[in-house]
This record gives sequence, C-alpha cells and structure tokens, in this order.
Amino acid sequence: MKTTITLSVLLLVLLGMPQVQARSPNVLLLCVDDLRPELNCFGKSYIHSPHIDQLAATGRAFHRHYVQAPTCGASRYAMLTGTYGPAGNGALFERAKEIGEHPDAVLPSMPAWFRKRGYTTVSVGKVSHHPGGRGGPDWDDESIPEMPNSWDRHLMPSGPWQHPRGAMHGLAHGEIRGNSKSGHAKKMDVYQSATGGDAIYPDGRTTDEALRQLDQLTADDQSPFFLAVGIIRPHLPFGAPANYMTPYIDAELPPIAHPNKPNGQTTWHRSGEFRQYNLWGMDPNEDGDFATSVRKHYAACVSYADAQVGRILERLEQSGQADNTIVVLWGDHGWHLGEHAIWGKHALFEESLHSPLIIRAPDMINPGVRSDALVESIDIYPTLCDLAGLPKPSMVQGDSLTPVMNDASRSRGVAISYKAGAQTIRTASHRLIKHKDGFVELYDHGSDQGETENVASMQPDLVKSLVDEMESRLKGSSR
Repeated sequence: MKTTITLSVLLLVLLGMPQVQARSPNVLLLCVDDLRPELNCFGKSYIHSPHIDQLAATGRAFHRHYVQAPTCGASRYAMLTGTYGPAGNGALFERAKEIGEHPDAVLPSMPAWFRKRGYTTVSVGKVSHHPGGRGGPDWDDESIPEMPNSWDRHLMPSGPWQHPRGAMHGLAHGEIRGNSKSGHAKKMDVYQSATGGDAIYPDGRTTDEALRQLDQLTADDQSPFFLAVGIIRPHLPFGAPANYMTPYIDAELPPIAHPNKPNGQTTWHRSGEFRQYNLWGMDPNEDGDFATSVRKHYAACVSYADAQVGRILERLEQSGQADNTIVVLWGDHGWHLGEHAIWGKHALFEESLHSPLIIRAPDMINPGVRSDALVESIDIYPTLCDLAGLPKPSMVQGDSLTPVMNDASRSRGVAISYKAGAQTIRTASHRLIKHKDGFVELYDHGSDQGETENVASMQPDLVKSLVDEMESRLKGSSR
C-alpha cells in the first residue's frame, strides 16, 4: 500500500513538471552536380552506386523528379528558394543584389528560413552555383555573398586548386582550368583517371571538411543543424581516382538511346561546354569507341561521388543522430551522354531535366518504396518545412511532398522547367516545349518515338491546354 502511494505521488509530481521538448530533426542536404538518374535504385544500371542505392532502400526515391532549369545556377536557385526563377547561372547573385536593395521584398532562402528558427546552417562545397558561395574572379570574395543571411558557415576547401573557381573544374593534384575571364578549358582533358586517394580530386577534400563539420554539429546538443554538402562530380571534366574506373574498364554499356541530332526546331545545341575541353581530335557523335570512353569516365565519377555520399552517411550513423536527421539527396539536373547527339545539359529534353531525388525522414512509412509521382525541385523547401515542423513561407511555389512520403502510391500533376527562350511542361504522358517565338514541340512518352517525333500539329487541343496550364503556373513568378 505504501509503495502504491509513493508511486502515485511521484506520478503526480512528474505530470506537474514542464515536459522536455524533443530536439527538432536535423537536415542533411546532399547536392550532386550533373547526376543522371542512371542508378540501380532508379532502374537497372551498369553504374555502381551502392551508397545512394542504400539511401533509396531506407528512404523514398522519387523516380519522376524534374528540375526547373538545365543549368546549375538556375536549378539551385529554384531548389533553394522554392520558386520558379531566372533561367541563368547568375540567378542567385541577382537575388543577392535585390536583397541588398529591397531586403524585405525577397523571400528567405530555405537555409535562411531554418536559420531564423534556431537551426545552425552550414554549407560545404557546391550548394549554390559557386562552391563556397562567393563572387569575384576566383569566387572567393567575401564581400560578394551568393546567398546573404543564409549560412552560419559557408565553406569551400580549395586545397592545391588555389581557389573555388579552380576546384570547380579541377583535375588531379591541383590542375585547374586556366582562363578566369573566358572560362575556357584551355586544353584541359575532358576526362582523367589518376592513381591516388579520394583527396587527389576536389570532392575528397570537400567531404573531409563535411565530416569535420558534421562532427562539430552533432556534438552540439543545443540546436538542430541544417548541413548542406555539394559534390561537384560528375560535373566536367570527368576526373576521378583510378580505382573508381576499374569496374568499367571491361564493362559492356547499353546502346545510346535515340543518338541522332533531332530534326526541326528544338532546344538542341552543339555541346559547347563539352567541346571546350581537349577531346584529342575525336567526336563522340562520330566515334563510338570514344563515346564509350566518355560514358565510362562519367560512370567512374558517379561512383566517386557515391563514395563521398557513403562517407558522410556513415559518419552520420556513427554520430548517433541518424534517427533524428532528414536526409535529402538531390541531383541539380541531368546530363546527355549522346542522346539527341548532345553531350551536356542546357536543353529541355528529358535527359537534361530528369534527375534523382531521394528523401529519408525519421519514422517514415514504408521506406524503400519508390514514388512515381511527378515532383519538382521547388517542392523540396516546403517538404523540409513540413518534416521539420516549421511553417511554410507564403511565397513558396512548390508543394510539400509529405503526402507522397506517407503514401508512395499517390500521384501528382505536372512539372515545369525553362531555359532562356523556351519553357516546358511535363505530364505523366507528354512533354510540351514552347519557344519564345511561339513554336511548340509536343512529345508523346507513350510512343516508342518518345522525344524524337513532334506531334504538336496532330493534337492542337492538348497543346492549348498544356500551354494554358504552364503559363498559369508560371504567372507571377520571376520568369
């Protein structure tokens, strides 16, 4: 009887005490440059990416994720602001200038929103367009921030590559692209596979710094963290340590889908970024062996990037914070490996706009089940707000993916993308592209012809309805 009374008194005391609030979930955002959804977790692939595949097995892989723009700066603007925005690589610097002139009129970026609500925000590597997030000729001028008010620490370890601009296009042991004014490669080889550890290329050192930051952030039990890590590879040039090339030396690659230059008016281009590099006098559109070599070195770069993802996720597990951390892996856009006779991005074809998105959240329902819902990069901002229990800014144009996180079978509507001079809308069955001069491309993805046969003249009603929907969605944006 006495024991029962004592326990009752203790229970009453505990009920009267203020309850300790659980720490808000951390956020780990992993941005990978130029990453195609050519991974085993997105369908059968010859590319080895075990760590990203494992993340997909424990999270939600969005198999129909589309970026807003087929270029780094504009795509990252959209993801980091949750809005449709300018089409050029200078989008975030334009936004920074506007903040300086009219600070109250600019929507807070995603990290700024979390920072204002008690999160420690840290960026390492290429998260915004410039690795380290600064302007100037060598991208290291602290007086020119790319994302004002967003980061407590915005870091880019340049090592032997001298500065962030050098690291962005760096090959092994400090080799950098030479001309800071024109940006031309100046005979830098388009691919390379040097012997050595991960740190002989820039991403190895970026990951080393990310691990140091993760150790510091997880040791702090006072505030949640928002850590963004930007991995440069597989961006050009395709350089990775030789051990990542080994699995591909004798690999049989599938044929390139629809490899011919398209007929008629399209957003096709001459692969100018790719052709700035030393190609040893070869053309992958004419030389099948060279095309295969390029594809294999791209694959090696993906495996190298995957290894960096693995190192970061392993350290997160070791920290004891994995169960309270939302993890997002995002590819900033796709990349053509010969499809439509393009080697690069910058077009509005599927290959430029379709990229991987994986989200893993604490206590998520049915992890490992894929989603085929159409989703956009602008959806990441409101999704992270929902998952972290934060309000969503009213100006964000994306929609939260938490309903799809809870039920992978749910479907969603359309995806919008754009580049200078053209805009596109992707539905479950079609892609429409409207050019500035009014010309329209319409492709039927239910057909074997895919994005090789323009059927706009055959379906005028569908063209009108898709144009109307696209323009309605973009109305009021900075597009």
